[in-house]
Amino acid sequence: MNDALELLKREFKPYRLTKKKSITIIDSTSGTFVVKEKKDNKVAEAYEYLKSRNFDYFPKLALEDREDINVFEYIEDIPMPKEQKAIDMIDLVSLLHSKTTYFKEVTLDKYQEIYENLKDNIIYTKNYYDFLYEKLIEEVYPSPSHYLLMRNIYKIFEALDYCTNELDNWFDNTKNELKTRVAFIHNNLETDHFIKNTREYLISWEHSKIDSPILDLINFYQKEYMNLNFEPILDRYLRSYPLSSHEKHLFFIVISIPPLINLEGIEINVTKEIRKKLDYMFKTENLVKSMLPPNSEDK
Repeated sequence: MNDALELLKREFKPYRLTKKKSITIIDSTSGTFVVKEKKDNKVAEAYEYLKSRNFDYFPKLALEDREDINVFEYIEDIPMPKEQKAIDMIDLVSLLHSKTTYFKEVTLDKYQEIYENLKDNIIYTKNYYDFLYEKLIEEVYPSPSHYLLMRNIYKIFEALDYCTNELDNWFDNTKNELKTRVAFIHNNLETDHFIKNTREYLISWEHSKIDSPILDLINFYQKEYMNLNFEPILDRYLRSYPLSSHEKHLFFIVISIPPLINLEGIEINVTKEIRKKLDYMFKTENLVKSMLPPNSEDK
């Protein structure tokens, strides 16, 4: 990328370069541009497909056919509250999914693959916490972090029981479906990847692909659960792009799988990590309960 930047310097004659994480912003007399390392042609291919579906809410490529970098137009982001930004972003995501949705024929093998992958994940997580429990229960004077975990570990095992039972129910109810719904998904959703100016844009399309739309929701939730109240966000999305009972069921199962907690490190950092992961468990349980009516078939 350094060699490519040197070429761009000669071409654009910038008066300022600004490094921000994985991008470089070039300010020049001919305009402002964003430069990002390019590993493949996925972004250009995504743009072509999205334009064919009348979805063009992304920064334009300022230069074509560069081998190792992508050069985008720069768009200034208007500051707004994070909650409002999330609502505006989910509206755009629902539009993305709506414009690119189609139904794909599948066989039992597809559902079996999803089932077995999630089952393996649940079993691994349960074995991990069984081991931790057996290890920590022997401690006479536990550290604050160990005490915090042991006092709340029941919540982890409750979630694992829920996921085990509901995954079996999901597979039994879904395995005979002959078609599944797919869409073009961003696959890297977070509020930092949404820009609003005179119009709205999603950025960072490097991981985009065609797959189940719930993957965007899972990714977004797992990245931003601490920063946002997701009930109104999901409600907004579902009003524009209703999920089937099978899709909702699978979404709730996946987000309910407990994250692994690492007990290695400085005590105060470990305690904070445990508190964060426990917050995830409690927030997720409340979200699932709030989004599913009593006696729902998804339960």
